[in-house]
Amino acid sequence: MTPRFTLTAPVLGTPDPRGPARFYQRLLGWPIRDDDGDWATLRPADGSTGLSFQLEPDHVPPVWPPVPGTQQMQQHLDIEVDDLPAACALAEEAGARRLGGHEDEDEVVRVYADPAGHPFCLFART
Repeated sequence: MTPRFTLTAPVLGTPDPRGPARFYQRLLGWPIRDDDGDWATLRPADGSTGLSFQLEPDHVPPVWPPVPGTQQMQQHLDIEVDDLPAACALAEEAGARRLGGHEDEDEVVRVYADPAGHPFCLFART
């Protein structure tokens, strides 16, 4: 019998789990399900895959774009939006720092770092 696998949430390390949890709660509109200081989880109302944040006191944010000899990004979040200017404004008001972006014939992408330094992309299809 083949076991069934269900991805429940990517987990991001941070020195302050509550900070990124509140940031993504504001950005995505998902409720915080767990929040005990060492761990916080957001989960959409439909119970699908969410986001979790784990206490890592020695977390070193990645450098983006990458620079040899610095902490490298190992993952990032891609978040599709229907109104890129409004989504970017909300992200910045919530504490995101713009890192860059690009455009091509299929999409417009804006790259940000969340308050803990994790990169994420907001993008809209053209």
